Amino acid sequence: MILYLRALITFLMLTTYGYGQKKSELLDEINHLRTELEATKALVTTAQKNEKISTARAESFETQVQELQAANGTLLKNLNSFAEVSNKNSENVNRAMSSLGEKEKQLKDINDAISKNDSTAIIILTNAKQTLGENARISVQNGEVVISESLETLFGGDTAMEVASSAEAFLGQIAAILNANPNSAVTVEGLSMTGELDLAARQAAAVASVLQKKFAVDPERITILGKDGNFKEGIAIKIHPKYNRFYIMVKENIKK
Repeated sequence: MILYLRALITFLMLTTYGYGQKKSELLDEINHLRTELEATKALVTTAQKNEKISTARAESFETQVQELQAANGTLLKNLNSFAEVSNKNSENVNRAMSSLGEKEKQLKDINDAISKNDSTAIIILTNAKQTLGENARISVQNGEVVISESLETLFGGDTAMEVASSAEAFLGQIAAILNANPNSAVTVEGLSMTGELDLAARQAAAVASVLQKKFAVDPERITILGKDGNFKEGIAIKIHPKYNRFYIMVKENIKK
């Protein structure tokens, strides 16, 4: 009986010791698990924060990408518009250059015609001085060679309307100048100081008639005019280019 009790006490002591040892180990394990849990929670928290930061960055990047895409689209549209404008400007410049070329040619033709008329005027002036002599009343006004003579010399008086026979030789010399220059025209002006323009026009017509009928000057080349002489009277014979032909040439160039 005593042995049995001793054995029972020994068993209980061993059991209690083993149980205490297991409980201590369990507590240690629990503490270890708690430490790992706290560490894991910290890692999860950090990961969540990083996830939020990454998500925010991703959204920011996405927004930037969208903005860049929109800006790129706008840039492409602007480039296309610029290319269209540039092409139109290039076409406009080419048209303008072509038009300028045409205008330059027109101006050249007109300048050439003017230069030719000026050269013709010099030839006629030289011819007139050689034919009529240095004492003749000859001048150049606005590209026209002007030969002036008094009513007394041509008609024998201020109011006469028939050319004096003594003046026919002078008019023959004028006709010779005109016939030597067939591309020129002539305007016969009767100048009046008294305002009698009808008389002045008739005197101019009488001179023109002699040029036409006696010296074969083409009547289509002759223009007759009576005008106020502004304190001058007499007959002014103006030899000049055929203005109608010059006008037609300029008009045709402008049309083209």
